[in-house]
This record gives sequence, structure tokens and C-alpha cells, in this order.
Amino acid sequence: MEQQQQYIPILLLGAVAVAFAVGNLILSAIAGKRSKRTAVKDMAYECGMLPIGDGQSRLSVKFYLVAMLFILFDIEVIFMYPWAVVYRDLLKTDANLIFGAMVSFLGVLFVGYYYALKKGAFDWKR
Repeated sequence: MEQQQQYIPILLLGAVAVAFAVGNLILSAIAGKRSKRTAVKDMAYECGMLPIGDGQSRLSVKFYLVAMLFILFDIEVIFMYPWAVVYRDLLKTDANLIFGAMVSFLGVLFVGYYYALKKGAFDWKR
């Protein structure tokens, strides 16, 4: 029961976030001006430039590959935070185990990075 009470602030934060988002959507629909829509008002605004050309230009597959690699390595780095939080507590009981687990995790991470580097995944020019 005590462990479940630790999650109450997280649930409250989630509820407040959802209520804030839904409240803003409802408030903007109620308070927003209803006016005549014109072509100028419906035109996309992008940095003061006129929208000329195709809006759905094709991107290189290399762009998506780099984006996926960034997400992959970013998520792997996020897994280090829980380890860092409990590192001092686990040093008292299993110092070699906790350090070995992170060294092996980083080893796999760097092998993946080296593989992507050798395959030329980070070269924008190719």
C-alpha cells in the first residue's frame, strides 16, 4: 500500500496536464472569434514567405535514417538515468555487478555506434 501511494503525485500531475490541455481546447473554441474565412486567412504562413511550390517535397532516405539513429541512441542514453540514480545504493551491495552491467550496456551502445559509423549512416553527402 505504501508503494502505491508514491504514484499518487504522478497520477495527479497527469490528470492536471490532461485537464489543462482539454480546458485550453474548450476555452479556445468558446472564446475564439467566429469570422468570415477568406483565402488569405486560410493561407499557410511560413516565416513571411509566400507558399510557392509543392508542400510535400521528398526527403532523402538518409534523413530518416539519421533521425531513427538519433532516436535509438537517445533512448539508450535515457536508460542510464535510473542506473545513475540507484548507483550509490547498489555500490554497497553489488559494486562489481552494477558497474559491469553499465560497462556491458555501453559496450553494446558503442558497437552499434561504430557499426553505423562504418556503414556511413552519418554521412549526409552520400
